[in-house]
Amino acid sequence: MAATSRTRSRTERTDGDPDLELAARLRVAIARLSRQLRQQAGSPLTPTLQSVLASIALYGPLSLGDLAVREQVAPPTITKLLGRLDELGLIERQRGADDRRVILVSLTEAGRAQFEESRHRRTAWLEERLRQLDGLDHTQLTQAVELLEAIIGAGPAPTTTDPAADSAVDRPASPRPLLRR
Repeated sequence: MAATSRTRSRTERTDGDPDLELAARLRVAIARLSRQLRQQAGSPLTPTLQSVLASIALYGPLSLGDLAVREQVAPPTITKLLGRLDELGLIERQRGADDRRVILVSLTEAGRAQFEESRHRRTAWLEERLRQLDGLDHTQLTQAVELLEAIIGAGPAPTTTDPAADSAVDRPASPRPLLRR
């Protein structure tokens, strides 16, 4: 009975629209899961710097312009972010082979190690939670993930350990919509 009154209360706040209710609950659940995964990263980097590092790891080497577009920030902002990553010894810059005016950014060994360690910690934390599910819950979550992948336009996550093929896990298939940070 208590669950029914809670459901009614939520439904009343969303004017009885079940899609609106589901969208609100899904948004909150994803935001909370995302926050918990960020906390598990064990990284001294801000979420923005972690995002830039992941983009370089997964799609690099990238030009500054391509990286700014992928991260959906202005070129001066990407320059500042790269300056911080450079100070930490996580990236390196080199001139483009075809056009010497283009600067390409890639990860150093330390940058690759930082990215891999962070990804490993987040995946291990989530894997531990998944191990607590029973068979039916695991099956339902698998189906839910497939639906989420369809919503965001990504295919199933690759199962390889190749970081370049791990984009569906750590990053959307296409640049995310513009969000204020």
